[in-house]
Amino acid sequence: MSVDEKTVRRIAMLARIGLDEAEVPALAKELNTIIGFVEQLSEVDTEGVKPFTSPVENKMRWREDVVADGGYAEHVLANAPDKDDEYFAVPKVVE
Repeated sequence: MSVDEKTVRRIAMLARIGLDEAEVPALAKELNTIIGFVEQLSEVDTEGVKPFTSPVENKMRWREDVVADGGYAEHVLANAPDKDDEYFAVPKVVE
């Protein structure tokens, strides 16, 4: 795959990146270099290699799923400018 200058302009437009016309050729070359590095990965033989997300085997630590209110509403509301029972009180903004 190769990135031409037209594609660079389209990518810049889609990403909302301001791009000077003088920067387009250099950016096209840079993007082609990056794509070349990525294409080199397809040459690596990964047959029989187990995919992993971490080099260390970890087991998930599960906890019991319990619905609770947290039990610390007074701490959360300690610095509230105005409160009503266990809720933040805010001024009415819509009539």
